[in-house]
Amino acid sequence: MRETRSDGELLRAAADGDRRAFEELYRRYAPWLTARLRGRCADRGVVDDVVQETFLAIWRGTARYREDGDVAGWIWRVGARRLVDTLRGDGARGRLRQTLARLRHRPEVSAEERVLAGVEHGDLAGALTRLSPELRAVLQATVVDGLTTREAAVLLGIPPGTVKTRAQRARKRLREELA
Repeated sequence: MRETRSDGELLRAAADGDRRAFEELYRRYAPWLTARLRGRCADRGVVDDVVQETFLAIWRGTARYREDGDVAGWIWRVGARRLVDTLRGDGARGRLRQTLARLRHRPEVSAEERVLAGVEHGDLAGALTRLSPELRAVLQATVVDGLTTREAAVLLGIPPGTVKTRAQRARKRLREELA
């Protein structure tokens, strides 16, 4: 009977071109990663593509494991970043289509759009851009992406306590800016 290799051993062997090690890593983690990503994105097609892109990056060596942490957390971080990148890309294309459609038809601006443009309680978009990149990244991970503190810590490569501190500072600064 063959001994089961650790995750780290599988990653090292896959990095050296061992197809069987890569296949074992895929069998071990693809279903888990798919389930986790589906909790963040309802579009099964997008999730399946992201899982494939994640494992292609691992196979091709474009995603590098530094051997200093949990393999599952590292795979999650690679997959979560790819999902965020994919969703941001779709969002930008969607906004571009909407902008082009508005330019073609030039409809009258609705009362709701006027109110939203003025944002009675302050300029949220401006306040967000004035936050430091570190604080914005924590808000993106915890609020927009819906990650837990622990997941955000893995994704951002910082301790969970730092995630909590930065989130608290970001909320405080936003309150001050919007008051």
